[in-house]
Amino acid sequence: MATIKLLGARQVETLPIGFHKDGGNLYLKVREGGSRAWVFRYKIAGKVTELGLGSTDKRSLAQAREQAGKMRTALADGKDPAEVLKKRDPTAKTFSDYAKELIENKRSGWRNAKHAAQWTATLEQYAFKSIGDKLPENISLADVKAILLPMWAIKTETASRLRQRIEAVIDYAIVHEGAHGRYNPARWKGNLDAVLPAASKVTQRVHHAAAKYSDVPSILSALREKDFLTAYCLRFIILTAARSGEARGALWSEIDMQAKTWTIPAARMKAGVLHRVPLCDEAMQILKTMQTWRLNEAERVFNGAKGGLLADVSVNKMLHGIAPDVTVHGFRSSFRMWGAETTSYPSAVLEAALAHVNPNEVEASYQRSDLFDRRVELMQAWGNYCASKGNVIQLVQSA
Repeated sequence: MATIKLLGARQVETLPIGFHKDGGNLYLKVREGGSRAWVFRYKIAGKVTELGLGSTDKRSLAQAREQAGKMRTALADGKDPAEVLKKRDPTAKTFSDYAKELIENKRSGWRNAKHAAQWTATLEQYAFKSIGDKLPENISLADVKAILLPMWAIKTETASRLRQRIEAVIDYAIVHEGAHGRYNPARWKGNLDAVLPAASKVTQRVHHAAAKYSDVPSILSALREKDFLTAYCLRFIILTAARSGEARGALWSEIDMQAKTWTIPAARMKAGVLHRVPLCDEAMQILKTMQTWRLNEAERVFNGAKGGLLADVSVNKMLHGIAPDVTVHGFRSSFRMWGAETTSYPSAVLEAALAHVNPNEVEASYQRSDLFDRRVELMQAWGNYCASKGNVIQLVQSA
């Protein structure tokens, strides 16, 4: 007959790291860091199964024993003791509850409104099916591995982001439940790094297909033949060496026509740092044309449907109608190679033009200028080059 009530209330608070038997399948589990939780352990056909009953902060010794008693009864009746756990406190928050709450609380702090949608979509597609209805304290390393292992080698970037988001949700739950020190099974360092290879070791970096810089003038020449909003926007992207989203989202309030400067606020920049772009003569001509197209004092320079953001797919379609094997983002590489191979501008000036953040913290601490005056010369030189003949290349013919 099983011995019950081996542990005392004081022992629950003071016993060291490890499993401590209370009897009747009930154990106290003390983890590194000091977190303490109840575990119901049983064996069927030689297989040991552990079911978490919650932390000692949430469930007293008496309550844990009561719960274990119900689970032993289920076992004796040939039922799954895990079913007993489903009849839990209706006010207890599940992983999905905490995930939705975390996303809402962080929404206002994200620079890009898409982040909330991305977090939700990733967790719904890959995590909620298996752990969405679980209490965070009951999510195990095995649960996390079951989610990540099938996709780690084939969808490494997605899997890596998913792991970070699962970790963040569980951390959020730990803080709000006052269970500081509780083990987070989605943590990387000292945990999953012993199970999974580093993402950088698994995935290969894919570069955006870029046009040869010698082909850029011919591509721009073909674009000048097209009197479409997407063609003007694409020319502006190329001439400013900007990212597509930065240019498509350009506002008239960011443009200083007199100073020939486009100032992109930090909130719209990838690195979160304000970026000033000197505008060459052709870029200014494009803006003047857009001024004549402006309706009802629209805020955007390149107005999409119903005043919204011009679609990325529309700009790509315009490019692929001329040069199908390159990407819009690739023109930043074209610009960088042109600068490195045909000009004497220092690397720091070229990198500043691309709004790249210097990864060398020491160099960055000394390089405090945005080198704007040098970049005025550089961007005009790029504009002049783009207006030249360049290579004669075979472009897609319009129907």
